[in-house]
Amino acid sequence: MNTKEKIYNYIKNSKSVRSNELIKILGMSRQAVHKHLKKLIEEERIFKHETTKAAFYTLPSKNNTIKRVFSRTLKLKDLEEHVIFREADIFLNLQKKAKNNVYGIMNYAFTELLNNAIEHSKSQLCEIEITVHQYRYTVRIRDYGIGIFHSIYKKYNLRYEEAAVGELIKGKTTTIPEKHTGEGIFFTSKACDKLTFRSHKIYFVFDTIKDDLYVEEKRNFRGTEALFSIEKNSKRQLEDIFELYAPESFDYKFERTKISVRIFQKECISRSEARRMLFGLEKFKEIIFEFGQVKSIGQGFADEIFRVFHAAYPEIAIKVENLAPALQQILFHVVDNKNNKWLIIS
Repeated sequence: MNTKEKIYNYIKNSKSVRSNELIKILGMSRQAVHKHLKKLIEEERIFKHETTKAAFYTLPSKNNTIKRVFSRTLKLKDLEEHVIFREADIFLNLQKKAKNNVYGIMNYAFTELLNNAIEHSKSQLCEIEITVHQYRYTVRIRDYGIGIFHSIYKKYNLRYEEAAVGELIKGKTTTIPEKHTGEGIFFTSKACDKLTFRSHKIYFVFDTIKDDLYVEEKRNFRGTEALFSIEKNSKRQLEDIFELYAPESFDYKFERTKISVRIFQKECISRSEARRMLFGLEKFKEIIFEFGQVKSIGQGFADEIFRVFHAAYPEIAIKVENLAPALQQILFHVVDNKNNKWLIIS
């Protein structure tokens, strides 16, 4: 039996336990014990009462509910996202109980994701759910429409639906440009701890805690499900995120984006792959290409970005992050070595 299960069984048999008691019995550090306790709370198997030194732990009961949930099934026609958030706010008492920065992020994320379903999904109904856990808040929005990736795939005439993931992370991709800038999901993904989208066979994850994003293939799923989570004690500030990607130097406009190259291709070889990745990036004033986990780069791929694209849009600042030293030589081969001060590699 592992340590976490020993802790669970001890709480189950003892009815009520303080962490100091567990530390003495198990002979473990306070940090190790609290790590297991937090995991059990997140799994909704135990309940924490009080805070700090007065805290004690029991199994959940009718009087000690681990989570509170606001859930609705809504008709999307003429729905106003801010009205629904206000209802959830009142029901869950969010504005009073949540930290100001977390409340602001919750408000922004919920209204952006619900608006996305209203404007883009072509679904009649939508399920929404905001859950207050002991350590975090989660938002779930699920529609039964055409699917977020399929919508982008059709709008931009992509080769296959999975290619829509690459367009989504750029930050200004929208299927209704006359109404939207396409930046809502980008900023939501930076504000959360984790944001996932599941639609058809695609499961796409933004993991801000691990500074990672990845794609998996799942069983076919109708419509789109968006899941957002943030820790209650998060120190993340929405204003800082806006400042990073829409700074004063850009008149507070969303003009800086960061592209995870491996989402498009781990082995970046051809010009056509580069052109697909570059599509729409001329809208920005600064582009950061993040090359973490990219295994190889072809001369054609590098030439298309760092010579051809730069020559067409010399006013755009280009930065490179986490490119292996061996692969940097490919860049230097295609860039004018006498005049390459515009290229920043870190």
